[in-house]
Amino acid sequence: MKAVVIEAPNDLKVKKIDDPSPKIGEVVVKVDACGICGTDIHVLRGEFAPTRYPIVPGHEFCGEVVALGSGVGQLKTGDFVAVDPSLFDGTCRQCRAGRFNLCENWNAIGVGSANGACAEFVAVPAANAFRLPADLARPWGALVEPLSCAVHGLDMIDAQVAGNYLIYGAGTMGLLLGQLIKHSGASGIDMVETNPKRHALGLRLAADRVAVSAADLDRPQGWDVVIDATGVVPAIEDGLGRVARGGTFLMFGVARADATATFSPFRVYNDEIKIVGSMAVLHSFERALALLVKGVIDCEAMITAQFGLDDYSKAIDAFLAGSGLKTQVSPTR
Repeated sequence: MKAVVIEAPNDLKVKKIDDPSPKIGEVVVKVDACGICGTDIHVLRGEFAPTRYPIVPGHEFCGEVVALGSGVGQLKTGDFVAVDPSLFDGTCRQCRAGRFNLCENWNAIGVGSANGACAEFVAVPAANAFRLPADLARPWGALVEPLSCAVHGLDMIDAQVAGNYLIYGAGTMGLLLGQLIKHSGASGIDMVETNPKRHALGLRLAADRVAVSAADLDRPQGWDVVIDATGVVPAIEDGLGRVARGGTFLMFGVARADATATFSPFRVYNDEIKIVGSMAVLHSFERALALLVKGVIDCEAMITAQFGLDDYSKAIDAFLAGSGLKTQVSPTR
């Protein structure tokens, strides 16, 4: 089969490799679409410690089941599925406590040591494959994984009905979070986005107001919940200063591992501000799938570019340019 292979950091090739065969409890999925996100950039650049090379990237994906390993009973060939890429040992202290996303030996399809979906076929645990409606547009299924990250993020803050929210970033994740919050019944959603070209879509999909700076939104009392969906230190620092007394700050965006931010410890203490992190997926994939199928997310608006496997480097360039939202790779293109 044809696949994108990262041989070593910054060493990428598109080449033929052996087709995968399903092991016990696995299925082989013929890939329809695979999204690109910031984690893929870290994998390509050698900035993600769990990655072992060579590896086929791609962890946001969907496709058709074409082969079953022994012991698989809940799926059949022909099923259209989205796949949770999370892999964990199930035996460490974190797993025993149910915190599988914090597994001490955490792994993921296309990110750690298991080959991912920037290929014609990929083998995955059957338990990680969730059936989608056959009539759902095929590219939409690859949005379930990033949406499940957003669902977990809102789980972490016990998202309140009728709260006032401020989201930094109107990219893919900021807009997914915004649409979920709107669906859950927020009294107000504001967004900070430095790219004015994204403002109109932010207003259409989720926000009541969008500005290039929180100062332009003129809310001196702050917001009940402030979410950073950028991972950019100046945005994080500014956002921490915008949380209302008794409010919550969600660190959702992925900053560099060596990044540091400055904030007022006294204000966190005196105003009883909660600072919460959110990492990947936890008990949220199936719920995200249900929300997507229900139509809570405008999937058509979220997918703005698609490339074939041979054009993976162009897909990476398009992602880094930040001109659109979700960029996908499709082996069938």
